[in-house]
Amino acid sequence: MALTRKLLKGMGLTDEQVDTIIEAHTDTVDGLKADVSKYKSDAEKLPDVQKQLDDLKAAGDGGYKEKYEKEHSDFEAYKSGITAKESKAAKEKAVRAYFESKNITGANLDLAMRGCSEEMTALEMDGEKIKDTKSLDALIEGTYKGLVSKPSVRVDMGARLSDGGKAMTKDEIMQITDRAERRAAIAANMDLFRKEE
Repeated sequence: MALTRKLLKGMGLTDEQVDTIIEAHTDTVDGLKADVSKYKSDAEKLPDVQKQLDDLKAAGDGGYKEKYEKEHSDFEAYKSGITAKESKAAKEKAVRAYFESKNITGANLDLAMRGCSEEMTALEMDGEKIKDTKSLDALIEGTYKGLVSKPSVRVDMGARLSDGGKAMTKDEIMQITDRAERRAAIAANMDLFRKEE
């Protein structure tokens, strides 16, 4: 049975009551029509959603296990790479210090560092120190022998000596009559002529 004005008037309702009931009924019907339209739209999407669900079921856990394992292995590889870089840097620093302690310096040190990568890789470290230097000692005594610098003695050619073979004093330098000679002696012994603060 449909809700009509005639039916409502037959129930003895006033025109105002009929209008209110019809208006409320219209709002309810319009709301239901909107819901039906929404449900119809959702129902049309259902086959696609079902296909996605079936694909996920076919993949088991949705492929998440494989994704996790790949990400985990990539992360472990990254960590290993960082550890290897840190280890290599520590070994390089220790080997450089060791060669410097054996008087391999400057360009010779650069050559020695480039040539000892195999020995450096095989080194075992104890913190920041090398546990066993036998392989490096063998290089220094053999292949790198020519790279070891000999300690040199610096001779100051400008310093003048007194007749007794000792360095000249300020008074002895000031007694030199030749001006060029006196200037050279002053320049060679500037520490004697600096003002005391």
